[in-house]
Amino acid sequence: MILNYNNKREVVALLGAGSMGMAIVERIAASRIVLLGDISEKALASAREKLEYSGYAVETMKVDASNKDSIYAFARRATELGPVMYFINTAGASPHQTNPQHILNLDLIGSAYALDAFGDVMARGGAGILISSMTGYMLPEPLPQEVEDALTITDSDKLAALPCLQPDVVSNSGVAYVLSKRANQLRVRKAAMDWGKRGARINTISPGIVVTPLAYDEFNAAGEGYQKMIEASAMQRVGNPAEIAAAATFLLSDQATFITGTDLLVDGGMIAAIKTGHYQVQLS
Repeated sequence: MILNYNNKREVVALLGAGSMGMAIVERIAASRIVLLGDISEKALASAREKLEYSGYAVETMKVDASNKDSIYAFARRATELGPVMYFINTAGASPHQTNPQHILNLDLIGSAYALDAFGDVMARGGAGILISSMTGYMLPEPLPQEVEDALTITDSDKLAALPCLQPDVVSNSGVAYVLSKRANQLRVRKAAMDWGKRGARINTISPGIVVTPLAYDEFNAAGEGYQKMIEASAMQRVGNPAEIAAAATFLLSDQATFITGTDLLVDGGMIAAIKTGHYQVQLS
């Protein structure tokens, strides 16, 4: 389908063309241009078709969300289409999908580069969302303050060299994932200051157990453990992408113009269950 549009229309850039990001885009992209970025050309084609058949104007670009040059090229492409008003980053991998180093490169360092890249191009009044995870709240003990500070303010190019991210510390994919998601929640504090210079805002959302294809990989690998978590949570059910999209729509909207540099936990009360002793977490 070929749709006519010009580069004066606002741009919505989505990195990671999965169900959660698509649910957000569908709520905010009417009358705007959507730029989809993903490493999977199959995922891009499917997402583009779905959006175009619903009347959205769509461009796609193959992007490696763990690679600095690829991420910055994606941001530049967004500016070529028009003023970048919204950026949503849902790119990531789960613990049972890959190894610890890849999780750190994608979920932590790649996300940091994305915050930097789009902080350089956002339009005044624009806003962004980085999807983190409730697992960022699941550390058995709080990180030392010097580690939190390092994860917050270290230049993105130097993150990989931090002692807290070395193989002898990050012993498995579960630890890598939790550290990455905690780092996401921290990095938006630094990013908020940079984005603020352009009159733009950035926040994270930390979903709980939300039914997505990624979640199904985790269910298949540890279904019994996930079921126990669900039963222990305050709401005793899983979430769905539409519920995360509702929260994201609020944070991206003009109703949230005084909210930046913070995290919104949307987990059905799972962290409440952990913090009140109703459920004990084991990282593996």
